Order: sequence, then C-alpha cells, then structure tokens
Amino acid sequence: MSDLIPKHGGYRKLKGFQLAQLVYDLTVRFCDRYISRFSRTKDQMVQAARSGVQNIAEGSQASATSKKTELKLTQVARASLEELKLDYEDYLRQHKLPLWERQEPLRQGLIDRRCKTVDDVARWIVSVSGRGGQGGPRGHSDVPQSPTQSTKEQLFAELSANAALTLLAVACPLLDRQVERLAKDFESEGGFTERLYKVRSAKRRNR
Repeated sequence: MSDLIPKHGGYRKLKGFQLAQLVYDLTVRFCDRYISRFSRTKDQMVQAARSGVQNIAEGSQASATSKKTELKLTQVARASLEELKLDYEDYLRQHKLPLWERQEPLRQGLIDRRCKTVDDVARWIVSVSGRGGQGGPRGHSDVPQSPTQSTKEQLFAELSANAALTLLAVACPLLDRQVERLAKDFESEGGFTERLYKVRSAKRRNR
C-alpha cells in the first residue's frame, strides 16, 4: 500500500467482528424459532444484528480514504449491538425468564467454549439443557429430568437468549476499545486530507 492509501480492510480477523457475526447468526436462528414472523420485533432484531456486522466491515474498508467514516460506522455497529442487547433483555423479561447475573457459571462456561459457529453454540445449549437440578441455569433448579415440551421450549429460549447476551457482553467492550483506538488515531494522524498533504509535500521536496 502507498502512504496515501494505507493498509485497510482485514476486518475478518477482528475478534469484535467475529463475535458480532456469530451473534447475527444466532439471532437469525433465535428469531425464526421464538419470535412470531408477524412481529416487528423479529425484523428489528435481525436488522440490528446485521447492522453490527455490516458496519464493522464497511468501516474497515472505508478506512482507506476516511478514518472519520471508519470511526462513525464502528460507532453505529456498537449502537446496533446495544439495541440488540436490549431486545434480548426485553424478551426474557416479557416471557418471565431469568436474565443471568454476571456470576452465573454458564456465562463463563460459554465464553471458555470459544464457539466459532452458531452450531457450536447450539451444541453447547443442548449440552447444558439436560442438567436440570444438577448444575443447570439458575431459576431452573426444579426442572425435571424429563420436562414437558413447553418447559423444554422455555428452557431453550432462556439458554439461547442468555447465550446471545453473553456473547454481546464480550463483543461490546471490544468495539468500545476499537472506537477509542480509532478516535485516538484520527486525532493524532488525521485522515485522508492530511495524508494527501504530506504526500504532496514530500514529492515537492524531492523534486
């Protein structure tokens, strides 16, 4: 890359992007299963999750000529994931399902699992859903070993929503740090206009 067009893109290697993409895939599956297709909430949740992914990618690519645009789009991605987080919290509250506290062991268990795909998350959900009163999620200590279909559906919904919130709890601080770094870089290095001036000045000096 030239001094004028610096190295850019590379968003697929960002942990924040990878987690946002995983949350997007999980949200699509969650909404298909638990949110009515006639509800506006379904479209809103999917669009918020998609926005989190797309704006990271678009901002990274735009950084070639505009650090300001990269900063703005990364902030949009972060805001979209915050909106999505509220939607999951609303779902749990409205369906009278527990929202896991920070000390809930399953949160750390999911983080340590380092899931790469939505199928990895699904396998984790299945693995912890059968624990019942032997280490299952809080609020379900009285779940029988052979629950009814309705109880199982509630349990899977709880696990899925809290899994998404756990992943968001990791992704959002990563994006916060990314925004902070981009802001500092823009403040110290400027953007395309400043680079253009430096390149032109250097060429004039070398004539």
